[in-house]
Amino acid sequence: MGELRSCPKCGDFYNYTGIREVCGKCAQEEEKMYEDVYRFLRKRDNRSATIEQIVDATGVEEDLLHKWVRKGRLQPAMFPNLGYPCDSCGALTTKGKLCTNCQTELKSELNKFEAAREFRESVEESERTTYYADSNKKKQ
Repeated sequence: MGELRSCPKCGDFYNYTGIREVCGKCAQEEEKMYEDVYRFLRKRDNRSATIEQIVDATGVEEDLLHKWVRKGRLQPAMFPNLGYPCDSCGALTTKGKLCTNCQTELKSELNKFEAAREFRESVEESERTTYYADSNKKKQ
């Protein structure tokens, strides 16, 4: 059984089942807007349109375009200027939550952290080393 939620667009209550984030009426409106955008992008001249140009031509909200790209309904491979904002810096990306620059920066920071952790472990290990004298050796 779904949970009762308020639609973020119109405020009506609907039964949320995990499929849609809006009520049925708003979902139908979004689907009509998607069809308008897709019809606009199918024209050869419009395939390289930017998000701003699509918003101006169709009147669709930028957030909806980002949502459709994120969900894979609009493929950046077919429409190269489409994307959605990186969760870290806001630059456009086409897959994942972070853009390439933020991924590279994060990997670099993780590598530095890992190297520092390994260094600390090696220092701790060297401090724990115990040297034993062999008392059974005969002096010559």
